[in-house]
Amino acid sequence: MNRRPSHSDRFSQGLRQVPMIVWLWLLWVLLWGATSAVVLVGGLLVAVGVVLLFPLPAVLPGGVPRPLRAGRLLVDLLTDLVKSGCTVAWQAVRHGRETPSAIVEVPLSVDSDLLMAAVARLTTMTPGTVVIEIDRRRKRLYVHALPVRDQRDIARRRSDVQAVERRVARAAGHHRGAEKPGPGPTRPDDTRRQSRGRES
Repeated sequence: MNRRPSHSDRFSQGLRQVPMIVWLWLLWVLLWGATSAVVLVGGLLVAVGVVLLFPLPAVLPGGVPRPLRAGRLLVDLLTDLVKSGCTVAWQAVRHGRETPSAIVEVPLSVDSDLLMAAVARLTTMTPGTVVIEIDRRRKRLYVHALPVRDQRDIARRRSDVQAVERRVARAAGHHRGAEKPGPGPTRPDDTRRQSRGRES
């Protein structure tokens, strides 16, 4: 005769579903690319409904989402959107189609498809940066960024993406990705450069 699950068992099972709910909600917000009340509330309801109707395995074994870190991630995202938007707008007015750009190789530390996808999406949402390729095997992102004039700009862009990675890892309670990855390529020929709008 099977024993009926107790209230404590049900509570433990519910806690194990919290990471899935949080990540489904976060991905919903990222896919919409907005943080309005309708998107936030609707995403939370959809995430809860999906988990209740279709129980799924743990997203990040051993990872415990941290609400405060997740809130900090959203605040940093909004700040980056404003700062980068102003920078790109000024460059467009000043240089137009001649704004210098580059494709930057960014090494990552996380080894999770979900976290890499979140980092790529957050990076693409920021004005002036677009992820054009994800190398899953080598844990690399290739990011088209502007404005980029020299190696210092390349290093800064790489550092910005790695900072996003650390924020995402900390929000997910994923300690491996919270550490700072090693430096990327520093030689000019290691980074595929696009200067002043590639001529077709």
